[in-house]
Amino acid sequence: MFKNTYQKGFISIFYSIGLNPLIMWQKTVRNGHIKRVSDEDAKSLVLELRGVNVATTYISCPATPKATLGIRLPFLIMIIKNLKKYFTFEIQILDDKCMKRRFRFSNYQSSTRVNPFTCSMPLGLTTSWNMVHFNLADFTRRAYGTNYIETSRVQMHANCRIRRIYFADRLYTEDELPADFKLFVPLSRGNSKNKF
Repeated sequence: MFKNTYQKGFISIFYSIGLNPLIMWQKTVRNGHIKRVSDEDAKSLVLELRGVNVATTYISCPATPKATLGIRLPFLIMIIKNLKKYFTFEIQILDDKCMKRRFRFSNYQSSTRVNPFTCSMPLGLTTSWNMVHFNLADFTRRAYGTNYIETSRVQMHANCRIRRIYFADRLYTEDELPADFKLFVPLSRGNSKNKF
C-alpha cells in the first residue's frame, strides 16, 4: 500500500474522525461489535472494538489479506483507551533476513515469549486513554538479532477504543505533533484542556 510512497514524518493508518475511518481495514466480528461511539473522556468519536473473545473480534490493515502495508517508518504510535477487559493486537514485520515476524502485545500475559516467528509481550495500560509508542526496529533487533525493514500488517483485537494509529520516522515531542495527532482531555471544570 505505502511501499512506493515517500516515507518521512508520519503515516496514519487509522483516524476515528472522518467519513470512512475503516476504508483500509477488514472487519471480523463474532459475539461482539465494532462501531464508532462518542467517548466522554476524549470528547470525540472513536472506534470501539468489543467482544466476548479477543480472537474473534478484530480489524486488520490492509483489508486485503495478501496485501502489505510496506511502511518503513520504525515507530508505531497508538492512541487507545483501556476498557479494563482482555485486549490484544499484532504487528507483522519483515526483517533483513526476509522473514515475516509477528509481535503480539496483550494485557493478559505477564512474560515475554520469543518463538521463531512470533514474539508475545505483556502490555501495561493506564486507566482511560493511553498514547503508546513502539520502537519496532529495537524490538526486532532484541528479539531476533535482525534488522527491521518494514511493517506488513497491523491487527487490532477487542477490547479497546481507538482514536488514531500512525507510524513515525522518530519519536516527536508533544510540541512537535500536529494537533490531530494528540489526545486532549479536560482536567476539571473551569480548567483548560490538557494533553493526555
